Amino acid sequence: MKNLFDLADHRITDGRNFSLKKHDTGSKNDVDKDELKKSVENDAEQIGKLQEKLYAQDRHSLLLIFQAMDAGGKDSCIERVLQGVNPQGCSVTSFKSPSTEELDHDFLWRHAKAAPAKGMIGVHNRSHYEEVLVVKVHPEYLLGQHIPGINAVKDADAEFWDGRYTSIRHFEEHLARQGTTILKFHLHMGRAAQKERFLERIEDPQKNWKFSMGDVKERAHWDAYMDAYEAAISATATPQAPWYVVPSDDQWVSRAIVCRAVVETLQAMDPRIPKLGDKAAAELPVAKAALLAE
Repeated sequence: MKNLFDLADHRITDGRNFSLKKHDTGSKNDVDKDELKKSVENDAEQIGKLQEKLYAQDRHSLLLIFQAMDAGGKDSCIERVLQGVNPQGCSVTSFKSPSTEELDHDFLWRHAKAAPAKGMIGVHNRSHYEEVLVVKVHPEYLLGQHIPGINAVKDADAEFWDGRYTSIRHFEEHLARQGTTILKFHLHMGRAAQKERFLERIEDPQKNWKFSMGDVKERAHWDAYMDAYEAAISATATPQAPWYVVPSDDQWVSRAIVCRAVVETLQAMDPRIPKLGDKAAAELPVAKAALLAE
């Protein structure tokens, strides 16, 4: 199937000149919704087939990281991307506020624990980037993390945040050296689209459970969040762990772009069903004969 989008328009591998304002939240491509759905379905099927080979090969893994503002469409995007994958070959971790145990470790500890095993596709619904996004917008959260030298909000200066970005880059570089391919998706939604989705959650009884008053309160910090996203992507986009800034006002557009990025990445990884050794191959006709003789 033809590519509906040029992934190069969305992929960030060097953040030195990155500007979030240069990336639209709406798609410039006028693609029919049915065509988008067909693209997602076809790519999801391919992801399932490629994951089976990844699982059988058992040498590499794929980590998909999703970040977005509230109502950005992370859950539904993950659902569409993984719809063709055998559940045994994937794991999804949704990160909430850290527990007491997690706060007693470094901020990357729980994310390292959730890194995918070889042969697996791992998904982090929110991730270690929360520590340089929501925590940067609300630095008072740092006071509960037992960090040496952080005794007041003012202690979290530019050097502190640069240190966190460095830790993240090193963490991702380490995973890459161990055979984990990393893709990071910022589902880039506009403020107006978020408002529309919040209103839908309020007005639709089937979606009331998704609504939180806290989400509305966070809208007051919209500009601070955009600055935090820009800073995080600028500091952590690398060839080994690229960011994709995905226009997400239309969720079918974002799903199509993410699915295509995952397909192309798995194809480049080129997972293959392992060939049997001579001894195991020689046992196959013996086993077949024994079964047929029953």
